[in-house]
Amino acid sequence: MGLNSGIFSRGICFCATFFIFHTFLVSVLAKKTYIVRVKHHQKPVSYSTHSEWYADHLSSFSPESLLYTYDAAYHGFAAVLDLEEVESLRRLDSVIGVYEDRIYSLHTTRTPEFLGLDAQLSPWTGHGLQELNRALQDVVVGVLDTGVWPESKSFNDVDMPDVPSRWRGECESTHDFNPKIHCNKKLIGARFFSKGYTQMVSSLKMKDLQSPRDFDGHGTHTASTAAGSEVANASLFGYARGKARGMATHARLATYKVCWKTGCLGSDILAGMDRAIRDGVDVLSLSLGGGSETYARDTIAIGAFSAMERGIFVSCSAGNSGPAKSSLTNVAPWIMTVGAGSIDRDFPAFATLGNGKKYTGVSLYSGKDMGKEVVELVYNKGKNSSNNLCLAGSLDPTIVRGKVVLCDRGINARVEKGAVVRDAGGVGMILANTAESGEELVADSHLLPTVAVGRKVGDKIRQYVKTQKNPKALLGFGGTVVNVKPSPVVAAFSSRGPNTITPQILKPDIIGPGVNVLAAWSEAVGPTGLELDTRKSRFNIISGTSMSCPHISGLAALLKAAHPNWSPSAIKSALMTTAYVLDTTNSPLRDAADYSLSTPFAHGSGHVDPQRALYPGLVYDATPQDYITFLCSLNYTVGMIETISKRPNVTCDRRFHDPGQLNYPSFSVLFGKSRVVRYSRELTNVGAAGSVYKVSVETPSNVAVIVKPSSLLFKMVGDKRRFTATFVLKKGTNGSSGNGFGSITWSNAQHQVKSPVSFSWVRV
Repeated sequence: MGLNSGIFSRGICFCATFFIFHTFLVSVLAKKTYIVRVKHHQKPVSYSTHSEWYADHLSSFSPESLLYTYDAAYHGFAAVLDLEEVESLRRLDSVIGVYEDRIYSLHTTRTPEFLGLDAQLSPWTGHGLQELNRALQDVVVGVLDTGVWPESKSFNDVDMPDVPSRWRGECESTHDFNPKIHCNKKLIGARFFSKGYTQMVSSLKMKDLQSPRDFDGHGTHTASTAAGSEVANASLFGYARGKARGMATHARLATYKVCWKTGCLGSDILAGMDRAIRDGVDVLSLSLGGGSETYARDTIAIGAFSAMERGIFVSCSAGNSGPAKSSLTNVAPWIMTVGAGSIDRDFPAFATLGNGKKYTGVSLYSGKDMGKEVVELVYNKGKNSSNNLCLAGSLDPTIVRGKVVLCDRGINARVEKGAVVRDAGGVGMILANTAESGEELVADSHLLPTVAVGRKVGDKIRQYVKTQKNPKALLGFGGTVVNVKPSPVVAAFSSRGPNTITPQILKPDIIGPGVNVLAAWSEAVGPTGLELDTRKSRFNIISGTSMSCPHISGLAALLKAAHPNWSPSAIKSALMTTAYVLDTTNSPLRDAADYSLSTPFAHGSGHVDPQRALYPGLVYDATPQDYITFLCSLNYTVGMIETISKRPNVTCDRRFHDPGQLNYPSFSVLFGKSRVVRYSRELTNVGAAGSVYKVSVETPSNVAVIVKPSSLLFKMVGDKRRFTATFVLKKGTNGSSGNGFGSITWSNAQHQVKSPVSFSWVRV
């Protein structure tokens, strides 16, 4: 498991390398890191701290065994143990469970204008907008990632007041990180957590510099996207030139480095979350994830529950495993699960063939162009069976030298293919999608002239090369184009539902900008991330749900500043129920995989709309106790629920008859043996007193929906009203399996509070 930058150029290579690496580790390590869940409340009075008590659990083991003790995010500790020691701990009455450490992965500028943030935020206009910006200065966004490049102008603290007195965080001092120089009133925290990672890689003598500093770029990019300061004239070698800014420019930032060269260890992530909670962050942003797990085994879900209990909003990337179904990660209902869409900016590039036909693709190539003459085009030529993929060592220089090479997308990283072509003497590359990648186009800062094209165009070019005696091509580049229509389009890489852990909870929750996003970058690494890329840029353009997640995190900070008393669930509801599902051509959102109509399994509630989210009218709220009731409805054991909630003596005297009964801003209806599913929901008025809302329903033809009552009166601000929705699968549908989609919307003259509904019926 690791960062959700899997889509950005290094992702495929990273995953393949790491799989081999992990397989090797399993075979050579006698000891491994484990996370131990302890009955926190059973600490004897003879111990002054839980840390002392935990250390005593390990007194008969090696003194170096203990890595971390957890308090805020988890009750327990992480330790290096062998199997005999694991079994010894499991026999203790005070120990609930012992779980092997897991690896997570990273899921990897025009977006403020695209989201409407450069316009005045009605009703926060004039003096009200100044008040909102002042309130933002007391909001802290915590980012768990690869660290930070503190010299970036995106972390400038000009005109920011003193750090809030409630802040308990700090910047850690290391050989290359001086808190007095590198932290300020914007970047108010910078820590690193590497004990789990260090233990994992110690046998291979792999070394990372132990520091809060970002040597990868991903963490700097996500942090500046969430809450970076305004920077004029930002660009990647001239591409996307303009003003770069985060979503919450006046908020404070604290970074927690938990991800390293080969991934992010669960023990380190949990330590980062634990520290962030105690430091006093208001929003937690995690652009990383792993495979779906039951909530009691999901490190991020457990840490996020603790954060939610303390009023901290947690936003996580959905993953980059789309368009495959049920590919989501981070699906706990107390987490905001964020998918990715495009914005209205593109970077066109052109491939002109020898027959005169010109095809459009994308590219961020910024070097010397090819000139004006077509050159020979080659594809799948030579003895190596993998030369169509342009894998390392697969191209014959005697065949490729001086030519444009057509490469199929897949297996190795997109930018790595270009390096392979260049090293073999090629002068350009056409990178063609296959059926797996469909029509999705992601621009990269290639090392040689390159045009990336979709599957359909790729097939035409492949056919041209195969049928022409002397195929030729010329590549050209069109710079930056804005106001592209339609936009947004759901990114093909964005992971999809349905939710496999709890199918009754619709995921993802929402999409935000995640394709070709410009943000700050580490100057320790080139824009491609390849070792041979010696170029340096203060900004980079990359794609992934890693990029969409911090957009939502920053917008949550805006809502937290505007409505400081709102719970994380209320903020989530405001963002979800005001999202839109029509693109800039006023047509339903489409899916970049094949440009078919998108569904809530891909876009959740829709694309975020910060203007409307600030003033949603009504919210679906939920308390920590509601989530415990939800967990009881999953038939989890008491021990599992106590692991997640960290509450002793949990009872399931109250449980929902169905997990979908949770007061969630969306609906997922599963028809099984019964044709009738009934859910109730509660709405809280955060708009004007005396508001009246009427309901409207959209539903597939084979489902009937009845909502009672059909209108709701809220006499006062804060009033709560309940309604019941009854979903009926019409006769004649049984005997087949399928899905359908609809919505339930509560409206008045000022507001539309819309909830998507997914329907699934199975063969009975």
